Amino acid sequence: MTKPNQTSILSDALLARCHERAPIYDRENRFFFEDFEELRDAGYLLMAVPAELGGGGKNLAEVCLEERRLSYFAPATALALNMHLYWTGVAADLWRGGDKSMEWLLKAAVQGEVFAAGHAESGGEFPLIFSTTKAERVEGGYRFTGHKSFGSLSPVWTYLGLHGTLAPSTGGDGQIIHAFAPRTAPGLTVKESWDTLGMRATRSDDTILAGVFVPDQYIVRTLPIGFAGADMFVLTVFAWAEATFGNIYYGLGRRALDLTLENAKRKTSISMTRPMNYHPNVQYSVADMVMELAAVEALLERTAQEWSSGVMHPDWLAKLVTTKYKAVEGVWRVVDTAFELSGGFGIFKKNELERLFRDARLGRIHPANASVARELVGKLTLDVNPAEGLRWG
Repeated sequence: MTKPNQTSILSDALLARCHERAPIYDRENRFFFEDFEELRDAGYLLMAVPAELGGGGKNLAEVCLEERRLSYFAPATALALNMHLYWTGVAADLWRGGDKSMEWLLKAAVQGEVFAAGHAESGGEFPLIFSTTKAERVEGGYRFTGHKSFGSLSPVWTYLGLHGTLAPSTGGDGQIIHAFAPRTAPGLTVKESWDTLGMRATRSDDTILAGVFVPDQYIVRTLPIGFAGADMFVLTVFAWAEATFGNIYYGLGRRALDLTLENAKRKTSISMTRPMNYHPNVQYSVADMVMELAAVEALLERTAQEWSSGVMHPDWLAKLVTTKYKAVEGVWRVVDTAFELSGGFGIFKKNELERLFRDARLGRIHPANASVARELVGKLTLDVNPAEGLRWG
């Protein structure tokens, strides 16, 4: 088990500045450059890197707590930086377990490199284990051809963690090649496409791969296609992605609750002699919000703590997708309730809840979405091998 590191790297002053800038980034649909520089200077991007290699040495549970603190004030900033953090977290967990295959990534992060996630693609319902991107073996590495979406940190990332399908040469099912493409690689183009409902400051633009060559030194796994290829690397990616996604949206939900409490205590009605916090429906609705967040918090913390402590669950995949699913769905209900209680003023751009409402909706599209989560949990619980044959037809 990693030695706990409880010291926070986020000062109140830094969080206040991020909070002040968040609505500006959202309104202008631009990247959070000022947040990025301040958080990098504070060591936020290195908190998951082992201390022995020059990082903060925080484990998954500790990183989640930092992320939820930042998300409370600037959810889009927290979400985008998470794509870098979960790669360093994956590499760190493998490193601590004796697998040094991604040590180069940890050292590169300390030197200032920024990593992004290149998993999303049209038709890729199951990221990591299937891919519509084509991988081709060539001398000294692989060439990748495809179209990746949701490339958070597009203005600043220097390496894109991606995967592609290597077709079998003689029969078989082929392989999934996991790699990190340098941004400077010929044939790699970032296409500005990010003009969305929420999480606008993430600038998650598309990445076009036109025969992009990635040398063998940046190939981290060659695995069978599908669930048969879900090794410890893949499981660790799920652990860091699902737990961190959940905590980021939990931080957003806590902010929505606090705004609701402040509003209810000062909002009045001509038909009441006291503020709206004395209205029964407000009390019942707030109770629902509090109880929902309490359940989400307990699930998030248990999952992250058990992973960080090395608990060996035979059903880790089901637990991880359940954690993310229950967290973002619960937070959505909380934010939706907060929006309803805010009344007509909630629809105005100057109301913070308007932005939180839009941001919260995006949590439900992160993998694993509702459909995939239910399929995985149902099959694994019923002892149905997800890798068996065709899924539906």
